[in-house]
Amino acid sequence: MISMSSSLSRISVCVSIFSLATAAACSVSPEQELSIGASEAAQVDSQMPLIRDTVITNFVTRLGEQMARRTSRADLNWHFSVVDAPDVNAFAIPGGYVYVDRGAIEQADRLDELAGIMGHEIGHVVQRHSVKQIEQAERGTVGVIVFCTLTHSCRSIGSRLAIRIGADLKTARYSQHDEAQADSEGVVNTLRVGIDPEGLPSFFQKLFETRKTQPTLVESFFSTHPADESRVAATRKQIAGLSDVGPNLMRDTP
Repeated sequence: MISMSSSLSRISVCVSIFSLATAAACSVSPEQELSIGASEAAQVDSQMPLIRDTVITNFVTRLGEQMARRTSRADLNWHFSVVDAPDVNAFAIPGGYVYVDRGAIEQADRLDELAGIMGHEIGHVVQRHSVKQIEQAERGTVGVIVFCTLTHSCRSIGSRLAIRIGADLKTARYSQHDEAQADSEGVVNTLRVGIDPEGLPSFFQKLFETRKTQPTLVESFFSTHPADESRVAATRKQIAGLSDVGPNLMRDTP
């Protein structure tokens, strides 16, 4: 026979589990975001070939931090890495981890183009686009949270959320709205540090042209960044409306 106190205790546990599941399904806290990012970045760093050359990594890190430190999420411990891959692509992981493929750097003719694509990825982190995807995905997965809580199979916040979404964040497909928002952030991010924001639409235009002649080279970019040439026009329209765009902005360096 089960005692009344035991029954109440179990009900209390169930209520607590339900509350935890409901809360997690609605939002991902900044602390959870950092845990997710650290976990995902560790996997990326162990599974993808990263360039370890200090000249290259220091250059990319300085450029990225220069922009990131002027955003609303300057408090994040930002990390910038270069993937040794010929693909023209870049991606961001929650918590301030930005990766740029070697192919993207090689495709860029000027500093402002590289800064533009990095500023765009920084924008995804600032706007928490990947986190919002996780929040959307979680709404139908309360049962998994209960499983994790009851069996202790998921020892950390990061691993619980990783199990629930069941997908690799670096291959998440952003929506058109997310992309437009990141484009806008990219323009602002470069402009704040005195770099010509024209680099972003210029780089996009180059990708569209490359897609016509070497589609496989930019396949990974377009698979995760839905785009058409209207993005170039929209970004240039935004730039044209900014009062502090002038001839003294940096476009390139030796």
